[in-house]
Amino acid sequence: MNLLSSLLTDRSTNDIFRSFKYRNYRLFFGGQSISLIGTWMQRVAMGWLVYRLSNSALVLGIVAFAGQIPGFLLTLFGGVAADRYNRYKLLIITQILSLIQAAILSMLVLTDSIEIWHLVFLNIFLGTINAFDMPVRQAFVVEMIEKREDLANAIALNSSMVNTAKVLGPSIAGVLIAAVGEGMCFLLNAVSYLAVIASLFLMKINKVQIKPSSSTAWQQLKSGFTYVFGFPPIKYIIELLVLVSLTGMSYIVLIPVFAKDILLGGPRTLGFLMGASGIGALIGVVYLAGRKTVLGLEKIIAIASALFGIGLVCFSLSASIWPSMFFMLLAGLGLIVQIASCNTVLQAMVDDDVRGRVMSFYIMAFIGVIPFGSLLAGGLAHIIGAANTLLINGAFCVLGSVLFAMKLPSLRKMIHPVYARKGIVPEVTKGIQTATELTVPPED
Repeated sequence: MNLLSSLLTDRSTNDIFRSFKYRNYRLFFGGQSISLIGTWMQRVAMGWLVYRLSNSALVLGIVAFAGQIPGFLLTLFGGVAADRYNRYKLLIITQILSLIQAAILSMLVLTDSIEIWHLVFLNIFLGTINAFDMPVRQAFVVEMIEKREDLANAIALNSSMVNTAKVLGPSIAGVLIAAVGEGMCFLLNAVSYLAVIASLFLMKINKVQIKPSSSTAWQQLKSGFTYVFGFPPIKYIIELLVLVSLTGMSYIVLIPVFAKDILLGGPRTLGFLMGASGIGALIGVVYLAGRKTVLGLEKIIAIASALFGIGLVCFSLSASIWPSMFFMLLAGLGLIVQIASCNTVLQAMVDDDVRGRVMSFYIMAFIGVIPFGSLLAGGLAHIIGAANTLLINGAFCVLGSVLFAMKLPSLRKMIHPVYARKGIVPEVTKGIQTATELTVPPED
């Protein structure tokens, strides 16, 4: 309830949008906002198309698994690439490849040539692209934001554009699917990539010097692993993300089942449910964007994780559209606040030369394990039903939040000296300065 009451407090517009003073970030935000609407249209259309062709929750899980497994296998190497090569050029390459994938998909659907095996292959292709795109994009934010104190705001605004798209994309997709079919959603997604590619070419990027390394990619990957799991605050945040993603995030795969079989609706019902989740997420990012400090986000992580789990449990028990939309709103609120808070705390703690690798662990924890959750949820739903599956998964999210909250006192003692070393909080005593040297994550 503390989180919910905090969301209702007035926040200065200048505080919320302060990262827009940077030209490159404005371009990035505008291009990504358009592209992400197309991305969410494609996601909703993909789920509906698969279920229409197969009428199987198990096939839904398999197709989702195909698109997500490359993230588990390759995202960490994407983080290494983000630390070794020019992030700006890598982003341009990944966006062009994503456009090609969406164009092929739209052509197959519009010509009525699509089959399940096409969807599996194209999902694997897109998942491979995303395995490199996501850690590069996360690390690239630092290059657009000149003042470190605005980084948390930029991360929250990034979440806002994702969730604005999460509201608009599914709603538009629901109307288009009902009117003209799924193919138009895929075509519009392909066109939307032109906006983000154009925004990247319009940026004025200062040449970033990448320190040459004598280490191999595998050695850098190992040193990144040591950095992440050698420091408990980073380690426990990653572990909580793994639990929530493995269990709770599978709700996205099961939403078409709820929309069609439990709520007895169609594409518009699916769009309303996803849109409600997106509205909850938007409320969450407004709260986070208005915060002026990262201090206290550790507690917010625990509260938001519990709220997400409770939302899923209640949604699984609902058989009416309006209560279901409300519980989706709660779940969306809790999920985005947890994810964005974890991102902010990690970005605040890590050193720049390992940022790409740390963010790749974050993405693997957040997205990379989802294929296993999707496959598990699809199989479990086939046996015990979608409602019971989501009930169990939501309960695990609540349990994880409780365990994380129990560790907070000890984690704060280790996080504060790191913040002091980076100038986020003042070093008030010599003792803190000494503690800083003892508790920083191990060097690369």
